[in-house]
Amino acid sequence: MKRQQTQRAAVGIISSVAALVVVPIVLVILFIGIKGVSAISWEFITAPPREGMTEGGIMPAILGTVYLTLGTAIVSIPLAIGAAIYLAEYATENRLTHWVRLAIVNLAGIPSIVYGLFGLGAFVLFMKLGTSIAAGSLTLGIMTLPVVISTAEEAILAVPQRFRVVSLSLGATRWQTIWHQVLPHALPGILTGVILGLSRAAGETAPLLFTAVAFYLPELPRSLLDQTMALPYHLYVISTQVPNMPLSKQYGTALVLLVIVLSLTLVATLVRTRVRRRREW
Repeated sequence: MKRQQTQRAAVGIISSVAALVVVPIVLVILFIGIKGVSAISWEFITAPPREGMTEGGIMPAILGTVYLTLGTAIVSIPLAIGAAIYLAEYATENRLTHWVRLAIVNLAGIPSIVYGLFGLGAFVLFMKLGTSIAAGSLTLGIMTLPVVISTAEEAILAVPQRFRVVSLSLGATRWQTIWHQVLPHALPGILTGVILGLSRAAGETAPLLFTAVAFYLPELPRSLLDQTMALPYHLYVISTQVPNMPLSKQYGTALVLLVIVLSLTLVATLVRTRVRRRREW
């Protein structure tokens, strides 16, 4: 009887903690949705801003966010997965790998504004990329590396060792084993890390202030060396720098950014679920 009461108490406490985490998130999403849905229209999504940004839409900012997110993915995903494969499958446990993992953990905790200053010095000034999509993508790519590396390495290490042993015993090389056995089974965890990193990059403002964005651009960017608008910075501008800005447009911009981030998470969840159904363990 006492054990059952303890069990019920533990379930109640865990459920309460879960509710404390989920309920505020749902309330924030509902609040932004209710406040911002009145601003959503075809013009708001497809037109550029005008009349001092108080009229028109946010299409250049949406495209800029998409460009920067794609650039971040191109920069970070190959490097992060390659580093995770090396640390999980090839690196020996010694002082060097210990310091490398410690550096990755510490990099994940660096404030984003510091990455912005690094991007300004390294990419904008030293590499002479200027304030551009390329400089912003490189900066965001470096910022997301620690998260993707850590989650990808954990996903690779979670694959049972027997898969590697059987594959090697059948004559496969080490790389063939990694490519055909380890990575497919680690894909759900790797996707989780990738989406976490890209979602963070899509919502960042501070790194872009120094490397990529402009207050307003009358034309869309034509190359990677052009400046761009971005939703997080655009939201900051219309909330703090534009007088007489309708609140509905501010919340509408926040709602569009939220939908983009949640869409990334939804796609990753669907792909991860499909892959897990095929998993053999």
